[in-house]
Amino acid sequence: MREELPPAEAERASAPVSVREEDGTLSQAFLEEVRTGVEERNVEALAALTGGLHEADLGDLLEALDGDTCRRLIELLGSAFDFAALTELDETQRVRILHALTPSLVAQGIRSLDSDDAVYILEDLEEDDKNAILEHLPAPERGVLERSLDYPEESAGRRMQTEFIAVPPFWTVGRTIDYMRETPNLPQTFYEIFVVDPTYRLIGSVSLDRLLRTKRPVLVTAVKNDHLNTVKAADDQEDAARMFEHYNLVSAPVVDDAGRLVGVLTIDDVVDVIQEEADEDLRALAGVSSDEELSDTVAYTARSRLPWLVINLGTAFISASIIALFEGTIEKMVALAVLMPIVASMGGNAANQTMTVAVRAIATKDIGSHNARRVVSREVLVGLLNGFALAVLLGVIAALWYREAQLGVVIAIALILNMLAAGLFGILIPLAISRLKLDPAVASGVFVTTVTDTVGFFAFLGLASWWFAGGH
Repeated sequence: MREELPPAEAERASAPVSVREEDGTLSQAFLEEVRTGVEERNVEALAALTGGLHEADLGDLLEALDGDTCRRLIELLGSAFDFAALTELDETQRVRILHALTPSLVAQGIRSLDSDDAVYILEDLEEDDKNAILEHLPAPERGVLERSLDYPEESAGRRMQTEFIAVPPFWTVGRTIDYMRETPNLPQTFYEIFVVDPTYRLIGSVSLDRLLRTKRPVLVTAVKNDHLNTVKAADDQEDAARMFEHYNLVSAPVVDDAGRLVGVLTIDDVVDVIQEEADEDLRALAGVSSDEELSDTVAYTARSRLPWLVINLGTAFISASIIALFEGTIEKMVALAVLMPIVASMGGNAANQTMTVAVRAIATKDIGSHNARRVVSREVLVGLLNGFALAVLLGVIAALWYREAQLGVVIAIALILNMLAAGLFGILIPLAISRLKLDPAVASGVFVTTVTDTVGFFAFLGLASWWFAGGH
């Protein structure tokens, strides 16, 4: 005979499981129910558990499951699985999951997505894998994705959505509204209507709020916006994002070299671009590859980080050679060996502060020929001011520690000189690298560290040799 649960326990058993804990992480109870559903191949239960999830939450779920469970979950859900969740994963995880799925299943999944999301999912695959998926798509849909994939990586063409609403200039507001009401396959999200000529050259745009507040008989050309902020399909995505930020845009038309409308960029895509570019700059400053992900293997991560570490090792020998010049002085006064890393370290930290500000200003175009001299002067003065403040503190500590006032004076002067060099070279080196058309975020750190170490060691040890040899 089946044992009945007490009312309280029965209510708890039938209550839906909370997806997230109070701290925002996925709840273990929810994860266990999903794993159980996969093991038991319970499609109905899995659909109930995941059906209401936002694509970002579904992406977090995929990250929390192991590879085989991910594959089986997607295969069991089939058309009920929202492939937009794959855009929330890092590249390594996304490619790994796509490799585990059949091309036909992936093709079926991306057909329901906006073109920009479909391109984002496909672009990191090898050409053979990409073509195997595209072959399962109808010719018109395949052609749209292939054209987007032909644009350069990190270009606006790769980010744009090819679904948009374009109307001829002789349409009225009423006809445009009726068209939107009666057409089934409109973009999922849009903010404006574009007015184009017969060759699809962009004439203007009408925002939805203005369209809905205008009388029906009025021509769309009478309410269109002529001052368009257009993006070229071949433009760098970072330049497009900067335009969105500058003009507070929520969408912008994308045109080809002939001025024909080929797509639209929306704010959700631009937010992703801004996050990616900021993340890339942050990694580059530390000498970490922009392609590195937390899910990468140990071997790949070690291999990608090694080149910059080798370069750092080479530049370290420059600093070491400076120390070797003053071997005799260090042997006579052991305190110098103890204190000299402080001078180099303080200079390095100050230079990193300046360099970070400079690299970010270069990336956002906030610094240029019109204000470079003023910014350089400011950073030099900041370094000098902080150098004086820290020199007094360090000089007093060193004098009291070793009961040698002259040593305090020497290290104070050396610190001022190195802080001055930190402010100067912390901004000049990124500017110089940028002038050479290279990425200052990638290469600045190594050279700035080398300069501050070299100046710090040379200033401190050189001054100490001269001072204690009676040169003062």
